[in-house]
Amino acid sequence: MAVEALAGESVSRRCRYSLVIFDWDGTLMDSAARIVACMQAAARELQWPVPSDAAVRDIIGLGLPEAVAMLFPGVTAPERDRLREAYGHQFRIADRIPTPFFPGVVEGIGCLRQDSRCRLAVATGKSRRGLDRVFGHESCGGWFAASRTADLTRSKPHPQMLEELLTECDVPIGEAVMIGDTEYDLEMARAIGMDRVAVTYGVHERQRLQHSDPRFVADDFPSIVEWLLV
Repeated sequence: MAVEALAGESVSRRCRYSLVIFDWDGTLMDSAARIVACMQAAARELQWPVPSDAAVRDIIGLGLPEAVAMLFPGVTAPERDRLREAYGHQFRIADRIPTPFFPGVVEGIGCLRQDSRCRLAVATGKSRRGLDRVFGHESCGGWFAASRTADLTRSKPHPQMLEELLTECDVPIGEAVMIGDTEYDLEMARAIGMDRVAVTYGVHERQRLQHSDPRFVADDFPSIVEWLLV
C-alpha cells in the first residue's frame, strides 16, 4: 500500500508498538555513498591505503572509533585520532548539501505520528553533533521523542543505547521495536530481546540481516509503515 493511501486511513489505525526506534544512515537517510566518499577522502588526505566501497559500507552503523579500528587495524591511537578528525572534516564539508531521505520517509513518519500513543526515537552510529546538524538541516528533530548517538553511549551492537532509550521513554522492551539496515542494529536489539525489523535498501544484504531473526523484512520505507500500523 502506498504511503499516500496510508495517510488517508492512518487516523483509524494504531501502531503495534509504543516506541519505534530507527537507525539513521541507511534506514531513514540515503547517506551511504556520502559516508563512503568521505572516509576514502580522509584516507587519501592522510596518504593511507584507501578502503574499498564494500569495506566502508560494512562499517556503517558503528561508532566512528569502532569503524576506524575495523577499517585500519593495527594503527596507533594517535593515528586513529588523525583519521577521525580528517573524516569529520570531510563530512562537514559534504554535509553542507543535505543528504536526502529515502522515498516515503517524510510521509511515513507523518503517518506514524498521527498515533499519539506511539513515540519515535533514533539510535545511530552518528555523533551527537552530526545528528543535531541533520536535525537542523531538515527541521526533523521534533519528530523524535528521544535519540542516542554512539559518542555519548556505547557503539552498536552493544545494546546500551536501546536500554537508555527504553528508560528515558519509560517503555518496556515488549512495546518497542528497532528498525535498521545493518546487522549491528538488529544484533543490538536481539541482545536484549527487543523486536527488530530489517530493511534491505540500506547497506547489509538480506541474507546477512536474516541471521538476526527479524520479525519483518522491508524492501522500502512504506512497507515498514504498513506493517507497523494495525
